Amino acid sequence: MSTGWRAILMAVAVAVAQIGFLGWMINGRAEILRNGREVLLKVQPVDPRDLLRGDYVRLGYEAAQLPRDIIAGLPADATPAGGRIVFVRFARGVDKFWTPVSANVDAPAANRPDDQIDLRAVSLGYETSGSDGRKIVPVDYGIERFYVPEGEGLAIERDMRVRPFAILAAVTADGIPQIKGLMDGDVMIYEEPLY
Repeated sequence: MSTGWRAILMAVAVAVAQIGFLGWMINGRAEILRNGREVLLKVQPVDPRDLLRGDYVRLGYEAAQLPRDIIAGLPADATPAGGRIVFVRFARGVDKFWTPVSANVDAPAANRPDDQIDLRAVSLGYETSGSDGRKIVPVDYGIERFYVPEGEGLAIERDMRVRPFAILAAVTADGIPQIKGLMDGDVMIYEEPLY
């Protein structure tokens, strides 16, 4: 076989591998949205504009500020290092929103009741003091941005300051969340497509 044909076959093989990898990533995300367990989380407004990436709503969560005393598996005198995995156990409240009830470093706690769910988060690695004097450990769930059609981010950010907003998330069995939709009160204003 000539060198030209080998180069063409190699290029085709690389292209097929790249397309296959991208398809695998997209399908993995769609699988979470299709089959993940749904949770509803309250959000807080943050600046929604990125000049290079377009309009998005940057989402802050009350649940992203964990009281230090609910995190098990962390020595009393230690702050979780940045990038450390924290599994946060959520339970549905009477107001239909899910809130953290406990957390565990590195692995989910055993014996999770069926009416609760663990979300995988990453510690941001520092503590602050809450208004009640409790130590707070901030975490990132990986669902802090939701892209919206151009020109709509500022309006949503403005509305978030006067009305309650939430996200509907799908969560895999191993705690990985994906945003399914952005909700203004009880109305879903944007739904994330599967593909």
